[in-house]
Amino acid sequence: MSLLEDRLSRLGATRLAGMRRGVEKESLRSLPAGGLALTPHPPALGAPLTHPRITTDYSESQLELITGVHADAEHCQAELVEIHQFVYQTLAPLGDERLWVGSMPCGLPTDETIPLGRYGSSNVGRAKSVYRMGLGHRYGRRMQTISGIHYNWSLPGLSSDEYFALIRNFRRQSFLLLLLFGASPALCGSFVAGREHGLQPLLPAGASAPARAAAAAEGPAESPTGSLHLPDATSLRMGRLGYQSDAQAKIAVSYNSLDSYAASLHDALTQPYPPYVAIGIRNLGGEYNQLATTLLQIENEFYGTIRPKRVIASGERPLHALRQRGVEYVEVRCMDLDPFEPVGIGASTMRFLDVFLLHCLLTDSAPDTPDEIAALGRNQQRAAATGRQRALRLERPGAGGKLREADLFEWAHEIVEQCAPIAAALDGVLGPGAGGEASRYRDALAAARAALASPATLPSARVLATITQDFGGSYTAFVRAMSERARVHHAALPWTREQQARYEAMAFESLRERQAIEAADAVDFETWRRAYLDPGRLGA
Repeated sequence: MSLLEDRLSRLGATRLAGMRRGVEKESLRSLPAGGLALTPHPPALGAPLTHPRITTDYSESQLELITGVHADAEHCQAELVEIHQFVYQTLAPLGDERLWVGSMPCGLPTDETIPLGRYGSSNVGRAKSVYRMGLGHRYGRRMQTISGIHYNWSLPGLSSDEYFALIRNFRRQSFLLLLLFGASPALCGSFVAGREHGLQPLLPAGASAPARAAAAAEGPAESPTGSLHLPDATSLRMGRLGYQSDAQAKIAVSYNSLDSYAASLHDALTQPYPPYVAIGIRNLGGEYNQLATTLLQIENEFYGTIRPKRVIASGERPLHALRQRGVEYVEVRCMDLDPFEPVGIGASTMRFLDVFLLHCLLTDSAPDTPDEIAALGRNQQRAAATGRQRALRLERPGAGGKLREADLFEWAHEIVEQCAPIAAALDGVLGPGAGGEASRYRDALAAARAALASPATLPSARVLATITQDFGGSYTAFVRAMSERARVHHAALPWTREQQARYEAMAFESLRERQAIEAADAVDFETWRRAYLDPGRLGA
């Protein structure tokens, strides 16, 4: 019996059966022609501030759909489908809007025209909007329109130290998720307009050799379709053009313990950062530019492929909750929307994530070092931009923590093969699915194994092949068609009066709760802002 199998056995069936997951899925509202919908968040969907299932992310045009906590992938996906159905039912009579099913955004207007999320007149609602204004000043509004899947995962009985060991291994091996599930190798040129980007024009299949040679010679030129790509990319969303921050690169966060992680974030939340001091809290007209002049305005501004998380009390700072009560679950943040899946993620992908996270937990997890932290950043960039290159090499910790070069595909195959006992154990503990499938987790692992053996079947490769062969090299035309297909798919599913009534009741209750919060405010916003950002509220 291997060490991994021994540790798996000691976990026991009861704890494995107690594994839980939930999904947060972001999507832009788009117009039929592929542009961004600039309309306000539909009131019939409820109040984004207080609705438990439907909110907005950065933009008023960017929905975030949130499932509850589920004991299996099938029920998690089923609830995500149901939330989508209500959204589509609500959007239908309001016009021709649909959900954009790609991670990289649809056609975008000028940066300042992208609408910020609005959450009402309460202090907490205003803070959410001011925070988004700050993100726009710091990183640009276009970057914030990127969408993805967040996968929240927990296992009963884990300590904070065990969660951080899992996180360290996840960061070392997350390149595998970019390779297997990255689905954003191309984008609309409006996203990088006016920026240096290094992308190549996306040409239709059958383009002449001279046209391809000319495009290659021109380098980062505009495509006739307005679409750009990198030929071996897996996830532009997770690369240097995506959710990245040069300023945040200064935060060399160590995940060796809750204390080291919290100390890094505490400094970033309390120390002024000169470029953001120059922006100022307010402009000359007295309107707010940002919540704070520190490197991070609040904890959620810290980007990363995975986060330690804890459910917080009303008004509590997330860092305080972590320090006081420890890690409750992890949030996986590196998953692209799969445009071939109507809700952006399939149950099989969720099951693979379950297996992968258990692998990260059950294998040895050496402490990280500054050198390794820097190498992980380089690995992520390489896997995102050139992950399907068969000769690509990454930096892997070896004996004594010394970094050595490793073949990406060989390392990926090694991880997948090590996951086999975990998949078998989960099938044994959780049993067959509703359709009688007895090997759901082993099937998810087999699909990953097959994709690694045939890279042309990986989502990023399928996206590029479909765009060039069926949509004339147009990223926008491709995602527009997939978005319409998803809308039609959900419209054709059964929808009962009971479901409609339940979601209408949630929307009504969320509006009532928002009004109650607004009525309960007892201080002005500036007083509230200063109190909320008081370093003493971060814990010690």
